[in-house]
Amino acid sequence: MKQLFFAILFLIATVNVSAQDTEQTTSQEVQIGDVLEIGRPDAPSYKYIDFPRPNFIIKRGGIANYKRVEGNKVVVTSIKEKKDGTLKVKIKRTDGRRFFGSHPVVSADLENALESGELRRI
Repeated sequence: MKQLFFAILFLIATVNVSAQDTEQTTSQEVQIGDVLEIGRPDAPSYKYIDFPRPNFIIKRGGIANYKRVEGNKVVVTSIKEKKDGTLKVKIKRTDGRRFFGSHPVVSADLENALESGELRRI
């Protein structure tokens, strides 16, 4: 009975360790200079890409049209790990233009944005 108990405990421990390893490697694969594509959000607005609110876009002379952002190719300019373990990346468009005509760089929560489909690898 003890052997069965230890065998099940060992199996659960190895599954947990391997699950943690795969979780870390997906976030480590993205490096500075990698090209990603902005996808369609699940909700009406982007949740994990920190686009500015429409009033800030309009104040800076831009046009607040979130539908035009979908499909743009972006490059990762910086990666920062926060205290809670999440990775924040700054992205800019590959063609050199600004988002909405007003913001050159936006930030995003990398892991959640990749998982939800807001950002896709190319």
